[in-house]
Amino acid sequence: LMPANPLTGAHIAPFGVRFPDMSDPYDEECIETALEIARVHKLNVHRGVYVAVPGPNLETKAEYRYLRTIGADAVGMSTVPENIVARQLGLPVFAVSVITDLCTPGNIKKVQIEHVLEAAKNAEPALRKLTGQLIASF
Repeated sequence: LMPANPLTGAHIAPFGVRFPDMSDPYDEECIETALEIARVHKLNVHRGVYVAVPGPNLETKAEYRYLRTIGADAVGMSTVPENIVARQLGLPVFAVSVITDLCTPGNIKKVQIEHVLEAAKNAEPALRKLTGQLIASF
């Protein structure tokens, strides 16, 4: 849902095909390995659909409702453009996001950046364990 695609503009052939296939944007082997690492270490992880929006503002209640309607489980302002470029380059991609605030009905609150940063900080040990072991497994 971003206004621009990172592949817009002149095509640089050495970077890969002009129209990369995005039907499987994330590497299934990496996902399964990460889920197993999380299970073994009892890390709280979920698999879902990530939607990217331009930001930098956070979403309105109506926008959250729309995003849920189209199938989003999480929303952010990055990850997708980077994924598109990596897929153009033929790289396997794994992504993980830290959920810093809930946008589900009954959980929508005014967001204070201090709370977002605190939630991210609290997730850091689990994220470090997950990504460290994932990298070590390949």
